[in-house]
Amino acid sequence: MSNLPPELQHINPNGPWLPHEADWEGNTKDVFEDDDRLKIFVQPANTGGCAFYRCWQPFKKLGEKHSDEVQIIYDMNPLRIDAKVGTYGERSENMEKCDIFFTHNICNFGGVYTAQCIYQARQAGAIVHYDTDDLLTELYDGHRLQSLYKEKKLDEITKDMYKMAHITSVTQRKFAERIQEFVGGYLLVIKNAIDFTAPHWNYPKVLVKKKNFVRVGWVGGIHHEEDVKEFANVALRVNARIGTENVHWHFFGRPPLEPGKKASEDWQQSVWDNYTKILAGGIKNYSIHGALPTATYGQMYSIIDISIAPLQMNAFNDSKSEIKAIESGIYSAPLIAQDVGCYDEVIKNGETGYLIPNGPDSAKVWVKTLVKVIKDRKLRLQMGKNLRKAVEDTYDINNHVSGRLDVYRGILEERDRQFVEKELREKESPAKE
Repeated sequence: MSNLPPELQHINPNGPWLPHEADWEGNTKDVFEDDDRLKIFVQPANTGGCAFYRCWQPFKKLGEKHSDEVQIIYDMNPLRIDAKVGTYGERSENMEKCDIFFTHNICNFGGVYTAQCIYQARQAGAIVHYDTDDLLTELYDGHRLQSLYKEKKLDEITKDMYKMAHITSVTQRKFAERIQEFVGGYLLVIKNAIDFTAPHWNYPKVLVKKKNFVRVGWVGGIHHEEDVKEFANVALRVNARIGTENVHWHFFGRPPLEPGKKASEDWQQSVWDNYTKILAGGIKNYSIHGALPTATYGQMYSIIDISIAPLQMNAFNDSKSEIKAIESGIYSAPLIAQDVGCYDEVIKNGETGYLIPNGPDSAKVWVKTLVKVIKDRKLRLQMGKNLRKAVEDTYDINNHVSGRLDVYRGILEERDRQFVEKELREKESPAKE
């Protein structure tokens, strides 16, 4: 198994994407300069996909567009914890210097550490912005991390962080409604967005020689063990209706084997072995492709004609963003997705793709819908064009990243106004004897 399909082997999957060089502990030696620019101290949770979309990418763009107005420093370990022994060092001096402290989800050092970062940033006088793109307060039965979250009380820690933060942001409206009762400050919806100018979102579509040959693709991570069950035997049944010579199934995202481990010792390999049994059970016309960094995997969609997103209906998934619709749309691939989350904001049946209703008959609808779209080339191409048009303005980060700066300025101005009013009230109050 290769990390890339044969058509894409020329692409470097490890191209640079982090906006600064950090050492292995995630520390930085950068210090804010003493000037009038807004100082934003960013603590990425990690270097994974969620961190890329919610942290690295938007702040990198904000720094590029407004370099004369903001200073941005990234530090994955601002409290200088030694993870091997669990002891804290002297926290970064940037805690005292920053105007805005941003963090998100639960970082690699754990929930308590992430909460400590928020608490200490508040104590240092910063406006704290806490962002989550997963419903951490409500993991569903069957999610591999559910028992860990309960054991570590990460759901309760997340609620505490919602309460402490001056700004809490999430990816969509239903998510916001589910956590509103826990939030102590401003609650914002900040949609996921993509840099439409990035090279990996602009590769030409890889063409196939056979006119009516269709490539169906799924791009997924390691936490979809329940979701893929929604697609059980669908590929097999579509093959029977379409013919194996007219369709190929591509499944992207298998992680590399952990160094020093056998496949039987690496749980992620077991997850993907199970994925393969469910997604590709009984068929031979499929390919499994390795995972790539978020900043380079866009080219995967250049060999996808129809994108699919099977999802189980639960509160966690219903709070997910429409990122797959955005990714698919950039490459003009219509999306067929379970009617979960906020896909209904972008996917309109027969126009930009199809939404599969949830219920006992969903597999039948999957088969019927895929057969229809595979057979109808004109419909398929038109829906892909429509989806591209629907996402290219609304979800291009270059068009919207400046809004973050407006939010920060507004909240800082409100804080300063309240501080001045408080001082005036204190001066006007009679002196206590």
